[in-house]
Amino acid sequence: MRGLSDWNELGVGGAVSPGAVEQPHTGSWRTGLRPAVDLSRCVNCLLCWLYCPDSAVELDGTVFTGIDLDFCKGCELCAEICPVDAIRMVDDVT
Repeated sequence: MRGLSDWNELGVGGAVSPGAVEQPHTGSWRTGLRPAVDLSRCVNCLLCWLYCPDSAVELDGTVFTGIDLDFCKGCELCAEICPVDAIRMVDDVT
């Protein structure tokens, strides 16, 4: 990780551009469960994408393609909110 910038090198309001920071891989902090996706059941409502607090839902344009387990912490929100049960939580065996 890079060192901290001096205060006078920060952008206005401390804003950071998306490409300027390293995104930590938080999936190793998972709760013991991980989402399993059945794309054949998915109706592409994107509620999982909307509710995911870790931005782990992967899209190809506006089409749901899966979950990035490098960032998913197993909070279960995606499985809970899915209206067609296309996402279920399973044991995370690593």
